[in-house]
Amino acid sequence: MMRALWSAASGMLAQQTNVDTIANNLANVNTTGYRGEKAEFKSLLYQTIQTKTTTANGEQKPISAQVGLGTRVSSMTSNFKQGPLIASESKTAFAIEGDGFFGIQGAEGELCYTRNGDFFWTNGTDGLTLATAEGYYVLDREGQPIVIPENVDANTVSINANGEVGYKTPDGNFVSLEQTIGLWQFNNPAGLEKIAGTYYRETVASGNALNENNDGVNLIKSKLRQNYLEASNVQVADEMVNLIVAQRAYELNSKAIQAADTMLGQANQLKQ
Repeated sequence: MMRALWSAASGMLAQQTNVDTIANNLANVNTTGYRGEKAEFKSLLYQTIQTKTTTANGEQKPISAQVGLGTRVSSMTSNFKQGPLIASESKTAFAIEGDGFFGIQGAEGELCYTRNGDFFWTNGTDGLTLATAEGYYVLDREGQPIVIPENVDANTVSINANGEVGYKTPDGNFVSLEQTIGLWQFNNPAGLEKIAGTYYRETVASGNALNENNDGVNLIKSKLRQNYLEASNVQVADEMVNLIVAQRAYELNSKAIQAADTMLGQANQLKQ
C-alpha cells in the first residue's frame, strides 16, 4: 500500500505540471509568435518482486514480476507548426512563412531567435533602428542591426518577400538600403532553450543556427509577409480536451491514494 501511495502521488504531481502547461498555452493563445507546449512523461524505475528464476534447480519463468513506482515529467516539447497569419496595419509587422526565425540582439548583446515579427523603429546609437517591442535590435543576414539613414522617412521604408530593406521614392521607385532581414533555421528547433517572452537560444540539442542567406546552406528558404503577424499556433479545442483528460487523471490518482489509505486503515485494525 505504501508503494501505491507514492506512485499515485507522483501521478498527481505529474498531472499538476500537465495542467500548468495547458493553462500556460491557453493564457498565450493571443501571444504573437507563441509556440504551444506539451508535457512529456516517463515511467519511474520498476521494483522487481520476483526474478525469472524462482526454484532451487534454476528453472526459468517466461517473465519476471515487476511493479512500477509511478511517473514524472521528462520534458516540455514545443510545437513549431506554422501558426495562422493575421493582417496588421503596421508597416513593421512581419510574418514568416516557413521554418525560419528572426535574429535578435538580446539585452546582454547575446544572439537569440523569435517568430514574433511585431517590430518598431527606435532611436538607436546610429539612427533609426528596427527593434522588438522590448527594444532588442533586429539583425540583418550579416548579424548587424538594421539602421536606416537619417534622410530616409521611416514611413517610406518597405521590405519585400526576400527580406530586402529599402524605401520608396515619391515617384514610387524602390531604392535598396543594402540590408536584408536575417532568417535562421535549426535542424532540431525542439532543442532550443526558451528564454524570456517568445525568445529562444540555440543549444547543442538544437544544433547551430543556419543562415538562410548563406548560399552554401541547403535549406528551403522562408518568405516574409509584410503587414502580417504570425499568431499563436495553440489550438483551443485540443487544449480543452487535454485539460479534461489531465483533470480526470488527477482525480483517478487521488482515488488510488484514498483506496490505499483505506486498506492501510483496515490492516491497522487487524490487531485490535
